[in-house]
Amino acid sequence: MDRWNDEWQRLYAVREDGGLVDEDGRVRAGVLELGRPADWRPLSQLWQGVQADLGWPAPGIAVNGSDGYQLWFSLPRAVPAPEVEALLRELVRRYLPDAAPARLRWWPRVQGGQVVHAAHVPRVMPGGERWSAFVAPDLAAVFGDEAALDLPPGNEAQAELLARLQSIQPDHLARVQPPPQSPAVRADRPREGVEAPEPADTVAQQEPRQFLLAVMNDASVDMALRIEAAKALLDARA
Repeated sequence: MDRWNDEWQRLYAVREDGGLVDEDGRVRAGVLELGRPADWRPLSQLWQGVQADLGWPAPGIAVNGSDGYQLWFSLPRAVPAPEVEALLRELVRRYLPDAAPARLRWWPRVQGGQVVHAAHVPRVMPGGERWSAFVAPDLAAVFGDEAALDLPPGNEAQAELLARLQSIQPDHLARVQPPPQSPAVRADRPREGVEAPEPADTVAQQEPRQFLLAVMNDASVDMALRIEAAKALLDARA
C-alpha cells in the first residue's frame, strides 16, 4: 500500500478498500463544500474558526475539480452518518449563515434511507483535463474561481498534505452538539461520490433539555440572546 493510501486510511476510510461508508452506515469523514462560484474567503473563516473557537485540528482543504472548495474533517472513530451530517449543518449555521443554500453541499447525506458520501480526492474530472486535489492552506486562495488542477497531482505530494492532518479529538468534537436526529438509514448500499439534491434546511424538533442549545444555534435569534443562552448552557454543564 503506498503512502497516500496509508494516510487516506488513517484519516477518512472506514473500509479496507478505502471506502467512506461502512456496512452499518457509519463514517469517519465529514466534507463541507462551498462553490458555484468557488470562493475560498468565506470557507477560510470556517477553517480558522473551528481551530480558534473549538480547538479542532485544521481540516483538509481541497479543490473539487470544477467549481468549489471543500473542507475534509477527520473523525477518530466511525460515527453514524446522520450525526456527522447534523454536525456539518451546525458548522454552516455558525460560520456560513449568509451563504446561499445553492452554494453549499455537505457529505455524508442521508438520502432515501441511504448514506451518500463525497467523491474521493484526488480524482480526474470528466474530460480528463482537470483534477480535484488537496491543497495547502497558503495556496488555497490562489485558485480563485478555478477550483481545479490542470495536471494530475502527485500521490506523494498529496500524501504529504494528508500527513500534516489529524483527527478531531472526542472531547473537542463534543464542543459542537447539533440537534438530535433519528432518520431511518438503510446502509446496505452506501453510495460515494454521488451528487445529492439540496434538502430544505429545516431545524429538527428539540427535546426540552435542548432548548438553550437551540436558541444558541438559531441564526434568526438576536446575537445577545444567543450569547446568554450559551452562557446558561455552560453554567448548567458545570
